Amino acid sequence: MDVILFLIFAIIAVVCAINVVVQTHPISSAVSLVGVMGSLAVLYLLLGAEFIAAAQVIVYAGAIMVLFVFVIMLLNAGAETKKGQSTMALFLGGPLLVGFLILISWFVQRLFKEGTSVTFGGFRGGTAQDVGRALFTTYLLPFEVTSILILIAILGAIVLARKEMD
Repeated sequence: MDVILFLIFAIIAVVCAINVVVQTHPISSAVSLVGVMGSLAVLYLLLGAEFIAAAQVIVYAGAIMVLFVFVIMLLNAGAETKKGQSTMALFLGGPLLVGFLILISWFVQRLFKEGTSVTFGGFRGGTAQDVGRALFTTYLLPFEVTSILILIAILGAIVLARKEMD
């Protein structure tokens, strides 16, 4: 049953992630990103990381997505206009993508020949204590740098939106 649920939600996550890139309207992309975050939360639940799944839903699917939608609305971004495709991208895009996927799969098989398989519900590192300890010791600097970068991005969006209004 765990494998079936994993496959269902992994497929949902991949389809929503592709939809984020394919959509022409930014709000539709943001809604698809919420689908990715929700699917990842279910995958975390299947692995036994309940705290990380709850944080995924509350922080990312909730707060960060509200922030993204706020910035999209602030910028008053409309639907993207389609432009002509280059012929080189049209003919080389598919074969280069297939070659890249083959190369990545070859590297993954070479680097991870014998690995332990994942047992659903076997992960025991996702408690609030483990995440808090890692966040405020090992990953304190990246956490603070990320928060400053998000703040700078919001301020940049406000500055860009005000210049358009003037």
